[in-house]
This record gives sequence, structure tokens and C-alpha cells, in this order.
Amino acid sequence: MKKGFLLTLCFLACTGLLRSQVQAVPVFVSGTEGYRVFRIPAIIQLADGALLAFAEGRVTGGADFGDIDIVLKKSRDKGRTWSALQKVTDNDTLQSGNPAPVVDLTDPRYPQGRIFLFYNTGNVTENDIRKGKGYKQVWYVTSVDGGSSWSAPVDITLQVHRPYKPAVNPAYDYKEDWRCYANTPGHAEQFQQGTYKGRIYIAANHSAGSPQADAGDYRAHGFYTDDHGESFHLSEVVNLPGSNEASATALPGDRLMLNIRNQKADQRSRIVALSSNGGQRWDTVYFDKQLPDPVCEGSILNLNPRSKKTVLAFSNNASEKRRDSLTLRISFDEGKTWPRYWLVEAGTAGKKGDATAYSDIVSVNKRELGVLYERDNYSMISFRLLRW
Repeated sequence: MKKGFLLTLCFLACTGLLRSQVQAVPVFVSGTEGYRVFRIPAIIQLADGALLAFAEGRVTGGADFGDIDIVLKKSRDKGRTWSALQKVTDNDTLQSGNPAPVVDLTDPRYPQGRIFLFYNTGNVTENDIRKGKGYKQVWYVTSVDGGSSWSAPVDITLQVHRPYKPAVNPAYDYKEDWRCYANTPGHAEQFQQGTYKGRIYIAANHSAGSPQADAGDYRAHGFYTDDHGESFHLSEVVNLPGSNEASATALPGDRLMLNIRNQKADQRSRIVALSSNGGQRWDTVYFDKQLPDPVCEGSILNLNPRSKKTVLAFSNNASEKRRDSLTLRISFDEGKTWPRYWLVEAGTAGKKGDATAYSDIVSVNKRELGVLYERDNYSMISFRLLRW
């Protein structure tokens, strides 16, 4: 961690801006409940205040491909305790991963909200798909009872993917040679105001064409629905080679921000893309040097989605060299500056592997945030409540 960042943390602590943190609570512990490894956290809050934590349950090991289910746990006491594990998706011996949940709060048919969980499936490893072997697909399931039960899965691949080899399926009538494909991961977004009120937006990424050594075949994009999942549309591609895993948040004035991982690693900072029409096209793309990143996932959230006064929260590993020092930041000017910092977890000193890794953020109430995150070399996914 940079010396300046440590000094900032010390200053904030001395001035009282750092509030006390509830001790981290293990939610998914690798090697328990029938799964060798848990990875890829995502978290949402329901209308009644309950929290739903999602993760990939990897049956046989830590690899991104294989027998992987999506599982969840529920908390009704702000993350202090969690329910028994529940399996949401199961793709037999293949993967179902990259969980991207969101609560649709604008459908009059479901006044308590309808949960959408978007996820990906695939039949070979990511590297093989980049080489033109195999496929990735995009699905969703829904729940109208707070996650207790789930609908049959719906395949939306033809609407949000542009796979190559159109001869395999004539419905894939695209010129673009998209190959690998992945959702955000982390929570999806819904516009709560403006022209696009009700729009559900899922950040995503894909590879196009033959693999490039510097990961230049990757590009970020998004897809969205304006009719509660009846149809889906693709955004414009973020025209920056290496843009990869992304998190989306709505801003006032019909705008949307993507915060993106730079897979090329030529610049160890986050990429930001801004849209003025709800995430359909990108007006500005730039590297945010205020947000160092070791080539990992990050999560962004608008804490005031129904207000013109934006408060953004962002979490990632605040290091350019390795996955450690998981940090939560707050911005009061739509990401131009990030004046408040919390060191969520530094990691275990001297421990080999990754101290912290993927995370997701949820607003618990007006004064508290929750961070669901990977820690201790992927040995568990924990939840920490912070008062901001």
C-alpha cells in the first residue's frame, strides 16, 4: 500500500471520520456445506430489509470452470447471522457462475419486488473459448418470495451475446466475433428515477477475435431491459482494449457509470466509462488514477438512487501490486474525488496468496454499508458492516 494512502487513513482516524466496524462475519466458508471453494460474492437488500448474499459454490476445487452452482444465504439482522445455504442454480457437472442479482422495484405486478439473478454457463474453460472452442451463455432466474423459491431459468443468450460461428446456429447473425462472455460480477443495477426509471442494467464483458497476449481481445459492455425481462438490448462496446469485469451504477440526469477492471495491466488503475443515455452509448472513457487496482474486480453503488444528490461507494483492493488492502471509498461529487476511506481488511501479514479479492457493496440503511468480500486466499467470503 502506498505511504500516502496510509497517511490518509491515519488522518481520517484521528479526525473521527473512520467509524467503528462490526467484526467480519464468515458467510461462506470453503470446505464446508458440500463445496470445496466459495468465490464471486454478490449481495442485495430486499424491500423488507433482508440481505441476500450470493456466491459460486465450487464443488471440486478453486478453478473458474467445472462443477459450479450458485448458492445464497439470507440475513434478517443486518448481517450478524445468516441462514442455511440454499442452492439457486445447478448446471449439472458444468458451471453456472458470475451471479448478478437485482431487485426490480418498479413492476406493479410485484409490489414487494421481484428478484432477478443473471448468470453465465459454459462448456469449456475461458482460455479455450477465447481460442474459438466451446461457448458461454447468459441466463436468468427470478423470485417473487424473497429468494425462497426460484423460477425456471430463461436463456437470453441470443439477445445479449454476439457469438461467433454463425453457421452453428443461423440465429446468431452477427459479424462480430464475440467468444468469451461474463456478467459483472456483483449486483446488477436498476434506475430509480428519470427517463429510464425501471431499466435493469447488467454490466458485462466479452472477448472478440483471437486471443491477444496482452488481453487486448477483451472489451466491456452492458445489456439492459426496459420491460421487466421480456426483452433485452446490448449497449455500445467500451472501445478500450483490455476493459473487462465491470460494475454499473445509475446517476441523476439519465446517466450511468461503469467502473471497469483493466485486464491489460498496462495501467494499474480502474477504468471509468460514462453514458448520458442510460448506458446505451459511452460519452467518455478514462483511467481514474485515484483508484489503484491490481487487476481484480471492484464494486460501485449509488447510495442515493432516488435523489439528485449523489453519494457513491466503491470497493476494491487498493494496491497496484497484489490483491490485498480491501478498501471502501465514498465520493460526494459523482466520482471526481474520493475523500473518505475505510480499510475494510488488510489481510494476514506474511500469508502467501491473496489476502483479499472480490467484493460487493450493499446499502443497509442511511448510515450503514455492508461489504461482502473474499479473504484469506479464498478460504472464506465474509460480511462486514460499516457505519459511514
